[in-house]
Amino acid sequence: MKFIHLGDLHLGKRVNEISMIDDQKYILDKIIQIVNENNVKAVIIAGDVYDRQIPPQEAVCLLDDFLTKLNKLNVKCFIISGNHDSDERLAFGVNIFEKSGVYVSPVYDSTLKTVAIDDEYGKIDFVLMPFLRPAQVRRYYENVENETDTVKTVLENTQINNNRKVLIAHQFVTYRGEKPEQCDSEVLSVGTLGGIDVDLIKDFNYVALGHIHGAQKIGYDHVRYSGSPLKYSFSEVNHKKSVPIIELDADGKADIQLIPLKPKRDMRKIKGSLAEILSPKQGEKTDDYMHITLTDDAVMDAMSKVRSVYPNTMQVEFENSQTKQLDIPVFISKNQLDLPKLFADFFDAQNGQELSGEMIDFLKNTELYNEEG
Repeated sequence: MKFIHLGDLHLGKRVNEISMIDDQKYILDKIIQIVNENNVKAVIIAGDVYDRQIPPQEAVCLLDDFLTKLNKLNVKCFIISGNHDSDERLAFGVNIFEKSGVYVSPVYDSTLKTVAIDDEYGKIDFVLMPFLRPAQVRRYYENVENETDTVKTVLENTQINNNRKVLIAHQFVTYRGEKPEQCDSEVLSVGTLGGIDVDLIKDFNYVALGHIHGAQKIGYDHVRYSGSPLKYSFSEVNHKKSVPIIELDADGKADIQLIPLKPKRDMRKIKGSLAEILSPKQGEKTDDYMHITLTDDAVMDAMSKVRSVYPNTMQVEFENSQTKQLDIPVFISKNQLDLPKLFADFFDAQNGQELSGEMIDFLKNTELYNEEG
């Protein structure tokens, strides 16, 4: 049985205040095409289904559309919640969904959900482990102090048979102290998390991880982060996005095939004088999401001029003799990071939701906001 491993969809995400929903719909339709063409029987979504705990309506509709298309192809789907998701909201209606072949991790209640699926070689057990913090597990088991204790405890207290088995998880996994490659869009959300060593979970036949946006294996070929299907940060410009198709043989050995994903609009960086930027190469895509570095000394209304050629420009940076002398870049962005904005982004990354109006009112009376004046 072939299954696909996805993660970090972040449906409803906005990058530099630009909605990615159209790009997300495009890439999910491409994934449906891959499922259909490769006779895939199941799809895994390893957390961060949405970008925030209370997703916008269009994000919910997009997931509904994706799951409906999978159902029409008679494809099963396994979904766990990530740190950006609300496990309670994501798990709403799970018993009804299961009748349609959609299995969602419930709110953790002392054991993990396991689903057995038959293929030509027997049963495969899919173990659904949502994003968990030590405090959630400590409600049921004592002596859970860190993330390693968390994962070890929940696995020890979950009945796992001797079938071939797949773990779906959304944790920060390391290889003997070596951290996975990260990008800017993840730094805030993983900064306070302790890593768990891959040897704790390597005995599964395949480990489908979410949480890190760059596709990579962790120590072993069968332990992988799928990566996000789209680029969500300019630190990801060199990522080669792909979707893994996995097939387990009779002995549980995983055959892994990576299918490249081509977005509707790429995320790119280019550098040059304004004259060079305004004269793109023949055949170059000009509707990509752009980070542009201008080498001119000064340009009036630079963003407007650049967007006359690259309408989806997100950031313009100046790099010239003056900025080099200061050893700092000068950015022009629709989403400048002031101190309150930085705090709000940190809160969002940690909790998967925006600051409430009450919280903002409280902060406005603190030094965090008053320093801005």
